[in-house]
Amino acid sequence: MRNKLIYFIFLTIAFTSMIQSCQNETSINFKRYYVNGKGLYEKNCQNCHGSDGKGLGTLYPPLTDSSYLNLKRNKLACIIRNGQTGTVRVNNIAYDGIMPGNQTLADIDIAQVIVYITNSFGNKQDFYDSEFAKNDLVKCK
Repeated sequence: MRNKLIYFIFLTIAFTSMIQSCQNETSINFKRYYVNGKGLYEKNCQNCHGSDGKGLGTLYPPLTDSSYLNLKRNKLACIIRNGQTGTVRVNNIAYDGIMPGNQTLADIDIAQVIVYITNSFGNKQDFYDSEFAKNDLVKCK
């Protein structure tokens, strides 16, 4: 009887572990985009926006304001690709720094950066794939 109980517990743990390790494709892509986006952020964005996403004084805005990122989500790809000039207001603070664009990043790279910044620094947004980036980039003015 004791052996059957041990066997049952072992099978239950093994079965539960297998079920929990199964992930859907979106979850796997999200994690892949997030990790790649972190590396791209560190290479291309961190100098101005900081390792903690808090920005730099009144020159470069923080990326910690979910409401700003939510409102501008469909414009983030254009901002990353083409840069941005002029005043940006985040949390009622004006930022006048110039953000240079990065024309060398592919659509998928931009999508990965967006997944990282919109899911880091206290932000929690959904997955944003390269097709979203491609569609948003077509709308750039």
